[in-house]
Amino acid sequence: MKNVVLAAGYATRLYPLTENFPKPLLEIEGISILDRLISNVDVINEIDEHVIVSNHKFLHFFEKWAEESCYSKAITIVDDGSTVNEKRLGAVRNLVLAIERQQLYDDDLLVVAADNVVTFSFQGFTDYFKEKQTSLIMTHYEQDIKALQRTGVISIDENNRVLKMQEKPLEPDSHYAVPPFYIYKKDDIKFIQECVSEGCNIDAPGSLVIAMLKKTVFHAWHMPGKRYDIGALESYLTFSF
Repeated sequence: MKNVVLAAGYATRLYPLTENFPKPLLEIEGISILDRLISNVDVINEIDEHVIVSNHKFLHFFEKWAEESCYSKAITIVDDGSTVNEKRLGAVRNLVLAIERQQLYDDDLLVVAADNVVTFSFQGFTDYFKEKQTSLIMTHYEQDIKALQRTGVISIDENNRVLKMQEKPLEPDSHYAVPPFYIYKKDDIKFIQECVSEGCNIDAPGSLVIAMLKKTVFHAWHMPGKRYDIGALESYLTFSF
């Protein structure tokens, strides 16, 4: 299994901190957001490589980080070629780029956004994948309707099979929110490319799942801890566990 880390965003809401520096390498309590993520995943036996997608503007920061890192699994940095936010590829196309550039057609893929901090282990996520043997999405219960209107929302059955997904719905069908963490079964990789060619939203991973649900099966794993989205300047400057 490959760990594909989507780190090519420009984090404009964190300016001026991220105007000339990538958000995933900002530190929280002395440890970068990216290191917190990679150290979490690196200990999972099934993972054999970290593939990190960067934009071209911040590529040298990630290359330097990789050179100085001492993780047990290989690290590959993929350059998406963009240099400004207005010409970014979007999360879904960055995923397709990683698949095509690194020929990831015969690997299951753990796909994570690089700007999130979590308090739980991803080991449970990969263990659940081995149990279900389908593509997975993560979910957590969210009471606040306004919060649900800003994220992906799923409906599931009693066996956690995903029945429907909505992207930022005005009228959510459930209280199950979806953070940006996925596992795509290798047999489903072809559907990612198909859905992009068929016109799914290239900047919203949730829209990719909506399209893929017409072609394959997803189950949901219930997140056992907290997840923090370091999205805005205030949330970063005031962050605490």
